[in-house]
Amino acid sequence: MRVTTVESTTLATVAYEETRELMRLEFCSRAVYIYFGVPAAVHQALLGAPSKGRYFNQAIRGQFPYCLISNFDAVPVDAEIPAGCRR
Repeated sequence: MRVTTVESTTLATVAYEETRELMRLEFCSRAVYIYFGVPAAVHQALLGAPSKGRYFNQAIRGQFPYCLISNFDAVPVDAEIPAGCRR
């Protein structure tokens, strides 16, 4: 998984795993969310966006199933959306 530290008032790090289409976002608040089914193009667009927070709000928030996580490594390889996560 490739982790990138970003300059943003909203996000601290962006991590992406292309084979499972999983994106992990660590917010400046230190909350960590995993998003499921995120195409590589969305990940690349987020990294290239002049405003990471604005891009997140326009293209990611509410568009993909997500889950608040505490340990990304606990997400199984088959990566079905865990119970209790939002679709």
